[in-house]
This record gives sequence, structure tokens and C-alpha cells, in this order.
Amino acid sequence: MASLKGKTIFITGSSRGIGREIALRCARDSANVVLAAKTVEPHPKLAGTIHSVAAEVEAAGGRALPLQVDVRDEIAVRAAVEKSVAAFGGIDILVNNASAIMLTGTLDTPMKRFDLMFGVNVRGTFACSQACIPHLMKARNPHILNLSPPLNMDARWFRDHTAYTMSKYGMSMCTLGMSAELAQHGIAVNSLWPRTTIATAAIEVNFPAEILQASRRPAIMADAAYVIFNRDSRRHTGMFYIDEAVLREAGISDFDHYAVTPGAHLYSDLFLE
Repeated sequence: MASLKGKTIFITGSSRGIGREIALRCARDSANVVLAAKTVEPHPKLAGTIHSVAAEVEAAGGRALPLQVDVRDEIAVRAAVEKSVAAFGGIDILVNNASAIMLTGTLDTPMKRFDLMFGVNVRGTFACSQACIPHLMKARNPHILNLSPPLNMDARWFRDHTAYTMSKYGMSMCTLGMSAELAQHGIAVNSLWPRTTIATAAIEVNFPAEILQASRRPAIMADAAYVIFNRDSRRHTGMFYIDEAVLREAGISDFDHYAVTPGAHLYSDLFLE
């Protein structure tokens, strides 16, 4: 029977949303969960801190290590990885979930926000991967999972938010390149993206309210990630997975319980035909 018991999962951006949900799904297997995120004090508008999620992880049966980390800071990233290894003996899975979003055209994208998106999405993914790879090489079934979309070069996915698309595709290019580079070491590198919009703070802030109501809950992404983590890392790599397809392959066909509004017409996520 598949299980993550005793495995160590390093998750960026895990104080809320999809990262939190993946942490809790792993915790139910008695996994060790490293919560690497920036939020340590409660935010006036956004729920969750690394400490609140750590308490939830422990309550769910896992072991938690909350670490305040800005993934743009390579020194902080390396220090967090070393603390994780010291606490749990290694790293089995890296989830590059931290992400910054701003859906604006070229003239409406301040360079500060451009730098934030590239710093978090591309640099952060690369830095965390680079720091974790030496430890993943020692793991039995190592995985890197990037929460990024399939590479679709249709201009319509760039037209309205070129900077954001470039930054998310940068994460996907890490999947493309590193999966080939690390295959000899048995490290799987894959991407996971939702078929529909997911009810997270990013959707709440950047999309109309009706889209939030036409979304699925983050649990669907966590369940799909769990399936991927339990696949053979030597045989399943370099893939651009879609959450619903992963779960259908695993024999799941009822998705109603994931919907924010059961029975509602769901809103497709960006970058998918």
C-alpha cells in the first residue's frame, strides 16, 4: 500500500492554499513536513502562518518543521534545507509551490512586480531545487514537483500578462530541463497544474468573485500530488500533469466534493485549451 510514512517533504509557500493542503495530505501518512514560507505573523486578509499549519500537520499525524524562508534568498534556502536534513535525516520530496502573480499587461506591470514574479517563481524554484538535489540523490524514491503549467506557446496565453506567463513557464522549463538532467540519478521532476481554477487567495485577489465560486478546493491538487509522490521516480518523470487526469488514472471519477459550489459550471484555469 502506498504511503509517505517517515518521508520528508519540503514544501514552499505552505502557509496557506495548495501548499497547506499538500502538507496536510502528507501528514495523514505520518510524514515529516517542512513548511518553508514567509508568513509567521497572522495577515489581516489572508489566513494561515507556518505555525498555524504546523499545528494542523501535527494534529493530522505528521511531524512539522516550520521555517520562515524567502525562496528568493539562496542563503536562507540552503539554511532551511540543512535544518530540515538535521531534523529529519534527509529530504525525499521537494514541492515548489511558492508563487507570485500579477495578471497585467506590459505597461501596467511595475518592474518591482516583474522582479517579484521572476524572483519567486523562477529563481525560487531553481534555488530550492539546487539546494535539495544533493539530498534527493540519497532518497529511495525522490521527487521534485513544480506547481506550474504545461508549456503552451500559443500567443493568447502571453498577450494579457506576458510577465506572469514567462515566470510560470520558467518553472515549467525547470521541469523540462531538470527531468532530463536528473534522470540518471532517479529523481523525478514533474509539473502539476489544475484543470479548473482553485479557490486560493490568488484567485480571490486576482479574479472576479464569481470565478472563486466556480472553482475547486485545493484538496484536489493535494490528492493528485499524493498520487504522483507514490509513483516510481525512475519511470514517471518529465511530465506536465493535470490534477483531474492524475486522479482519473488512479480510479477516481467523482469530483463533485472538490467543488466550492457543487453542481456549478467550473472555470478552466489559465494555459489549458
